[in-house]
Amino acid sequence: MKAIIYPSPLSGIIHAPASKSSMQRACAAAVLSTGESIIKNPGHSNDDKAAIQMIIDLGAKVEIMEDGSLKVFSQGVQPVSDKVNCGESGLGIRMFAPVISLSGKKIRIEGEGSLVKRPMSFFDEVFPKLSVNVQSNNGFLPINIQGPLKPADISVDGSLSSQFLTGLLMAFSAAHASDITLTVKDLKSKPYIDLTLNVMKQFGMKVPINNNYQTFYFPPSGTASVNKSEYNVEGDWSGGAFLLVAGAIAGNIEVKGLDVESVQADKAILKALTDSGVGLRYEDGITIYRKAHQPFVFNAEDCPDLFPPLVVLAAHCKGISRIKGVHRLIHKESNRALTLQEEFDKMGVKTWFENDEMFIEGGGVITGTSVQSHHDHRIAMACAVAGLNASFAMEISAAQAVNKSYPDFYADLQKLGASIKLDE
Repeated sequence: MKAIIYPSPLSGIIHAPASKSSMQRACAAAVLSTGESIIKNPGHSNDDKAAIQMIIDLGAKVEIMEDGSLKVFSQGVQPVSDKVNCGESGLGIRMFAPVISLSGKKIRIEGEGSLVKRPMSFFDEVFPKLSVNVQSNNGFLPINIQGPLKPADISVDGSLSSQFLTGLLMAFSAAHASDITLTVKDLKSKPYIDLTLNVMKQFGMKVPINNNYQTFYFPPSGTASVNKSEYNVEGDWSGGAFLLVAGAIAGNIEVKGLDVESVQADKAILKALTDSGVGLRYEDGITIYRKAHQPFVFNAEDCPDLFPPLVVLAAHCKGISRIKGVHRLIHKESNRALTLQEEFDKMGVKTWFENDEMFIEGGGVITGTSVQSHHDHRIAMACAVAGLNASFAMEISAAQAVNKSYPDFYADLQKLGASIKLDE
């Protein structure tokens, strides 16, 4: 599908999409919890749909209620299939693999699209230490695993992603880990672990003692909270960041549904917006009343998904902005460092790298042109937002990539006044 974004001023009120980080964690917690759980405000992105299908394959019964909420009934991980497909979800494979390994059944874990090209060698290194047999495709999908997982004192590398740690924490809890310590080296994206622990608590799971994100200790005695049986999926700061940046460059809008007290890492977009001179007002929603204009410096090591909207923001700030954390971009749906540079170069925006930082020289004219999403949802959204304030129309190929995380993205921009043409 092609999307043509015409230069458009924005105005109005829009609701942020549901957080797939919150939604997928809720699905994992629901299948690990015995009994009935209600997931309110569920997402419907491709990654969310993949998570729902995974828990069904793992034995959960899922019913859609009249208000759109999901009713999940589970007796724990009891697979009804010998295959589980994660779609293109990096969180899905990394988080659900430890959950799947709680079963003694041999399960083949598959993926699609760019996920099959992303390295998964950490499974080969860690699972044998937990009595889980694993056979990967030379460190890539598909992988075959067979448990049951037995919690043990182990150390894991947190420098690539926090997502595998999320799965281990949930699996250890469900396996009744006792007097067990998970040690983590060089953990990135700490706020996502805060989200994981919060979800575990709300679902009544045994929550480990967090020692400054270096060790997670499961004591002999239980520390589970009372299971509320209901979980409300948060608004998504990752998708919401694109809406906020769109308002910062193309008009004054209000974005509702984002919790400013959230532990989601991408809430940090507020700091970048403020540093770039954007005026923000917090009431029922977040209102933008002054556009971006000054360059900023930002550390995105804990929130690498903000890189694409930050590059758009920086392109509209007069001067040179710097974003740290380039190494976190290599193993995404695309190598986002290179794809951002390639596509924004077509728009006339100069970018370069020094050590672990990306430099963006902004303030010039954004040239509307033909660009590619590289089948990466966040690249597609970044190009679309940039097109709102370009000199000519921006034509994006493989624009349907947004369905991975934000299927309503183009429709939401249109609600705010954007002129968009979609060609199948």
